[in-house]
Amino acid sequence: MMLGLMILILIFPSLLYGQEQPMGRINFNNDWRFFQGDRPDAKTSAFDDKEWRLLNLPHDWSIEGDFSDTHPATNQGGALPGGIAWYRKSFAMPITEQGKEVYIDFDGIYRNSEVWINGHYLGKRPSGYTSFRHDLTPYIKFGDAQNVIAVRVDNSKQPNSRWYTGSGIYRNVWLLSKNKIAIDHWGAFVTTPEVSDEQAKVQQITTYRNLTGETREVTLQITLYDQQGKEVVSRKSQQILTDSLTETVSELEIRNPQLWSVSNPYLYQIKTQLLDGNEVLDEHIVPLGIRHFSFDAKKGFYLNGSAVKILGVCMHHDLGALGATVNKRAMNRQLEILREMGANAIRISHNPPAPEFLDLCDEMGFLVMDEAFDMWRKKKNKFDYALDFDEWHRQDLEDLIRRDRNHPSIIMWSIGNEIREQFDSTGIALTKALVDIVKTVDKSRPVTAALTETDPEKNFIAQAGALDILGFNYKYEQYDSLPINFPNQILIASETTSALASRGHYDLGQDSLRFWPPNPKEKFVKNGNPDHTVSAYDHVAAYWGTSHEQAWRAVKERDFLAGLFVWTGFDYLGEPVPYDYPARSSYYGIVDLAGFPKDVYYLYQSEWTSKPVLHVFPHWNWKVGEIVDVWAYYNMADEVELFLNGQSLGTQKKEGNAMHVSWKVPFEPGIIKAVSRRQGNDVLTKEVATATKPKKLRLEVDRTTLQATQEDLAFISVFIEDANGNLVPKAANELSFDVKGVGFLAGLDNGFQASLTTLKGDKKEAYNGRCLAIIQTKGEKGEIKVTVRAEGIMSEEVVVQVK
Repeated sequence: MMLGLMILILIFPSLLYGQEQPMGRINFNNDWRFFQGDRPDAKTSAFDDKEWRLLNLPHDWSIEGDFSDTHPATNQGGALPGGIAWYRKSFAMPITEQGKEVYIDFDGIYRNSEVWINGHYLGKRPSGYTSFRHDLTPYIKFGDAQNVIAVRVDNSKQPNSRWYTGSGIYRNVWLLSKNKIAIDHWGAFVTTPEVSDEQAKVQQITTYRNLTGETREVTLQITLYDQQGKEVVSRKSQQILTDSLTETVSELEIRNPQLWSVSNPYLYQIKTQLLDGNEVLDEHIVPLGIRHFSFDAKKGFYLNGSAVKILGVCMHHDLGALGATVNKRAMNRQLEILREMGANAIRISHNPPAPEFLDLCDEMGFLVMDEAFDMWRKKKNKFDYALDFDEWHRQDLEDLIRRDRNHPSIIMWSIGNEIREQFDSTGIALTKALVDIVKTVDKSRPVTAALTETDPEKNFIAQAGALDILGFNYKYEQYDSLPINFPNQILIASETTSALASRGHYDLGQDSLRFWPPNPKEKFVKNGNPDHTVSAYDHVAAYWGTSHEQAWRAVKERDFLAGLFVWTGFDYLGEPVPYDYPARSSYYGIVDLAGFPKDVYYLYQSEWTSKPVLHVFPHWNWKVGEIVDVWAYYNMADEVELFLNGQSLGTQKKEGNAMHVSWKVPFEPGIIKAVSRRQGNDVLTKEVATATKPKKLRLEVDRTTLQATQEDLAFISVFIEDANGNLVPKAANELSFDVKGVGFLAGLDNGFQASLTTLKGDKKEAYNGRCLAIIQTKGEKGEIKVTVRAEGIMSEEVVVQVK
């Protein structure tokens, strides 16, 4: 069965902030007062907050705490504190804005937020991931008078999540001043009923809000610009706006459109203006992408008419040492690392993302599964969203779709992950109701859910017959039964693998796949490593998962699976399977929490890219005579030959559907060298040498020039090396960091899942020879000098320019 052709042209967000860049919106992040604790009287305007901490948003107070097994979130929630806190901000509204409508937009507050303006209660939002708006107009003061916004955040009822959530106003905040005639919130939706190489027909549905109390006639002007800013087409029309909301439909035609794709994410811009004569009443300027896609039950996914395998990873929202605090550059770095690996898709797990993350997926050419819920009425944690589902699911789901529907990166909506209602008949009606909500707001994309039950008689969500795509998590050995059990259904491996690893740690002599923990009766592994490590050879997984090689092979060989989403792209805070505390972050990632790739990263790079790859591991520091398993991932070559101290140990070729080659080598100090060859010619050579004692530091900064905003970041990787420049593979030296100039130390990490040193101090031990420092700008021009020191090792420094 071929799902009806999905042909879209989509407007999407500003390259700076948020989903859109409407007229009259300003960033409202600076100069908030913060108090951790509960002060009910802080909602009043007269409350004295001058002793409270002054800070800029976004802000996550949990990441600032110490790791502890006493926090009620447990190590599943990152072993970090929750609690209650207040935020307050005083501001003046210019007299020139009097007579306008004033709103405040929150992109996300975790969780149970309540908002007051000048002592007047505006409302509550339980979900920690939903973007929402409050109308300040009835209570705002203009001129010199001060206005006070007060926000109470309650993340005290724990546990409420299966992973780290963060706490506070951790996403961006915006203040808007709008005319009484304006485009409604999330009120522009653009599709294309026709797309070809020769032309695209654009249809924009625009919703207007008229609060003047009378019918008005205005001019709507829509102008399309190409990527260079050249006008492509423009159209004017007269619109009669009745009181309250009016919806109109406009059409444009584009000749020879540039199509958005994963390899060429071409961006147009649309400017939408409401005019009263020469006066601009409202204006939106948003990027725009044009593409069409389809799914086929036998052949998978097609983008712009070409077959594309969805090569995706699942991603939670935290940003390592930054916690949940939204930062576009940090998200950009994550996506850069994943793109270099060959990934072309992201599954948002398992909640509405920050708008900026979707902006980046649009700009960089990632396909997205946008997911709404991790649970419905049946809870997974004592205090989770199930408590709020009945009252809030419709509003939260509608807001997600309305906010995100103009992103070209989004190719499907997911209404849930491993929802427990799939196992009883209530799942039928709930599935139909949720899909109906989605389709009422956006009929242009398919709807899916990530399921686990492969028996159609037991899967009541699938029985609803409402999903366009069935996603299945794990159970690769049952893939071939899926087209039989669910005939003519479009299928995707919505979550795979759950393999485990600590970067740079290797258990020798283990040739078979081990399951940690081995079964659902054991919450934690009993025979794991005492130091809470997991071997980085691809041979440890949670009992429900498998190895990276096996999971990818199973999808690679089956055209009827549109693609896969590996669990996970990056390690994340919380859910540290297979260990109890002191483990406090996950072992699942292809990349560790600090952004250092694990060895399996190069498996995917060798499979998912056309660039030459040769990666040989492990390190070469062992006891003499130990039998070491030496692995190599490679591509674009026929074979790999391994040498130890110049002596050949033989040539290996990938046989059948194997994805690596290996040797068993008795250790002796020196150099192992791998050479990949094609038709007898050398392609790549890689060497690993035995390291001596730590002697020096090497610093690598991802960017030496930053922008003079308050959000730009430099990521400095620290490597501990011997005198010959070899990484010391087990180095755990304590590193101290000193930052001077127009920046500050925003976080430190070493990627080890059981490190209990704070992520917010100025000292951090290296893990397996590496550490990461995150430097943030203060909003001033100048330079930032970072000095790194370790006892007995020469210090090093790096200078970053801020312009």
